[in-house]
Amino acid sequence: MKTVRYIILLVFCAGIFASYPVHAQVQNNVEIGDVLKIGKASNYQYTHIDFPKSNFIIKKGGIANYSELAGSLVEVTKIKTNNKGETSIILKRKDGGKFFGSFSEIKANYKKAIASAELVKH
Repeated sequence: MKTVRYIILLVFCAGIFASYPVHAQVQNNVEIGDVLKIGKASNYQYTHIDFPKSNFIIKKGGIANYSELAGSLVEVTKIKTNNKGETSIILKRKDGGKFFGSFSEIKANYKKAIASAELVKH
C-alpha cells in the first residue's frame, strides 16, 4: 500500500517539475529593444494589449481602425514587473509612427499577450 502512495506522489511531482521550465521560459525572456509583431486579435478585440477605446482615439483626432494594427512591428521600450510577478511592457512602433495617428506608446501584459498570440516574436 505504501508503494502505491509513493508512485502516485512521484508521478504528481514529475508532472509539476515537467511543466515548470516552460512557464519560466515564456515569462522572463523579454528585453528592452526586442522587436515584436502585433498578431490578429481573437474575437476582434485585443484583451492583453491595452489599446485605448474608440471614443478616446476619436477625441484625440485619430482613426479607430484596429484591423490595421495586425502585422505592425513594435519595439519594447520599458519593462515593469509588479509584486504579483506579472510583466508589463511599454511598446512603441518600430517605424516611428503613432498608434491610430495619436498615441505614441501602448502598454501590454507580456506573458498573456504572447500566450494568446496578440504579440508574436519577430
